[in-house]
Amino acid sequence: MKVILLLLLQADIEQKIKDAPDSSYEIGVTIGAYLPVIVLVAFVYAIYYVKKKNKES
Repeated sequence: MKVILLLLLQADIEQKIKDAPDSSYEIGVTIGAYLPVIVLVAFVYAIYYVKKKNKES
């Protein structure tokens, strides 16, 4: 299920970049696509780190 969703999202990004009016739009689409994933991973790691630290104390 996740693979299908990932492939669908990737195709949408590629289409947006293909139809982009200029290079700054392409950069914005790329950042907008990957930034939520990076923020989510950082948030999960922060929770993991805090829980691990509290467990050791």
